[in-house]
Parts: sequence; structure tokens; C-alpha cells
Amino acid sequence: MKTLFIPVKSKTKLNSKKILKISSKLPKNIAIAYSVQYKEIAEQIKKLIADKKNITKITQVLGCSKPLFPKATKAILIITDGKFHATSLAFETKLPVYILNSNKFEKVSKKDMEFLEKKQKAAYVRYLNSKEIGILVSTKPGQQKLNRAIEFKKNLKNKKSYLFISNNLNPQEFENFNLNCFVNTACPRMDIEDSRIINLNTT
Repeated sequence: MKTLFIPVKSKTKLNSKKILKISSKLPKNIAIAYSVQYKEIAEQIKKLIADKKNITKITQVLGCSKPLFPKATKAILIITDGKFHATSLAFETKLPVYILNSNKFEKVSKKDMEFLEKKQKAAYVRYLNSKEIGILVSTKPGQQKLNRAIEFKKNLKNKKSYLFISNNLNPQEFENFNLNCFVNTACPRMDIEDSRIINLNTT
């Protein structure tokens, strides 16, 4: 069966004056990131501020992506909904990340970062203390790491493990299993929203 991926476009109207005012607060060398529905808006912003800013990169972000940015980048402006992608970028890149959402401007705070760090430390302690764990495997293209999951399971010591394989991994369904810890081999950002989940590369 053929799968069609059809991007949805945001109907948000860009406030040029407000964007220019916002951009004046940003460093000279910035990258622009966006969720797929804001691609056209990101391109408009790039053209709007190109005379005053050095755009080091413009890239789409996905739940499972970890984009790399040039060393010259001093901050990231992300056009998205909510803080999910923005907090992830700030945590991974250690760069200041500014969120533009419906022409509203916000910076990922130090408090946001500290909360995520504490959450990941708690998840790691939970993993160390768990005698039984679930290993999460997605069948989605680009996320499927079944071989790594099997290898991890074979090398696991002092813990009983179970493989969970699905196209869509829904943490709400985890309540059906008597497990307190899940090792994730799929979307690397699942651990942000659930303290029971730890990514494979942090075990």
C-alpha cells in the first residue's frame, strides 16, 4: 500500500514589523528551525531579516530528528507550536533557543532546561533500579532500530526485558503492563514527556 505524506500549511499571517523588532534582540549569527506547517513562514522570515542577520542554517525539525548546526551559530529561532521541539534543541545544542509561535516570542528558560535534566536523571535512576524493563521498537521508516534493540536485549545483565514493537508507540498504553521503565530505540524525544522512558544511548 502506498503512503502519501501531505504537509499541512499554517494560516498564520506574518507580522513583519513585529518580526523585525524581535530579530533585533537576536545575535548576528542565527539558525532558523521550523515545524513543517511553518515552512513558508520560516522562508519569509529568512528573507525579511537576511540583510541584518547571518542565517547559518534553515531546517525542518521532526520529533525524531536531531539537526546539527554550524559552529558559527549563536542562537536558534524556531517557528513551532509549544515548547517540545524548542526545549529539545536547547538541551541538545546548548544554544539559546527562541520560540516564535503565532507572532509571540519566548525564550527557552534555564528553568525549562533544569526541569528536563532532572527528569532525565530520575529516569536513569529508575532504569538502574528496575529488574524488569520494556524495550521500545518502532516500525516507522527512519525510526526502526530492531537490530540494535535485539543486541541490547542480548547483552543486558541482571534485568528481565521484553520487546515492544509497534508502528505508533503510545506511552498511555504502557499502563497496561506492570513495568516501571522502558528503554527507547525509536523517537529520541519520547523521554521528554514520560519519566519512565530512557533513550538507549543514555543507558
